[in-house]
Amino acid sequence: MNPLGSSSAPAQGKKITINASTLSLAVMVTIFLVAVVFAANQNDVVGWFVVVISLGWLLLSAFLVFGLKRGAAKMTTQLKAATAAAARGQGNAVASPVVLDEATRNRDLKLDHSFKIIQVQVGVVNEYRVQKGTDASGMVGRALETIEITASNAREMMKPSGRGEPLTGEVID
Repeated sequence: MNPLGSSSAPAQGKKITINASTLSLAVMVTIFLVAVVFAANQNDVVGWFVVVISLGWLLLSAFLVFGLKRGAAKMTTQLKAATAAAARGQGNAVASPVVLDEATRNRDLKLDHSFKIIQVQVGVVNEYRVQKGTDASGMVGRALETIEITASNAREMMKPSGRGEPLTGEVID
């Protein structure tokens, strides 16, 4: 008696699969041949109609059996290649995807948000720097301050320097 997960189990499973597909094709061929013999002996339309139907089922089962075997062999080859590439440490993103932890994902989302804020504020600076007046000057100053705070916070998220909390301030739109 083999314990669960023994090395002989996959070989037996594969042999059963091959025998089941071979058996199914043999049954379909037998049904087709019996239908042909009965149709030839009776020589009526219903018998030949049954022959056509059994031929269709035979072709369908042959297509499925051979197609699935070919597809399974191709997938096995690709899986072996991907496993070998991952084992060598040279796998691409599809072969060995990088799984990020939740903290890294959250940090990346915060950094993305910080860069979007900076892009918006650059647009504000570009819009108001060509204008004259204290309102335009004030908007440019607030936008530059927002850029400074956001960039400092983003740098803190990327490389903590141990100086404490990120810069804070009031952002006025």
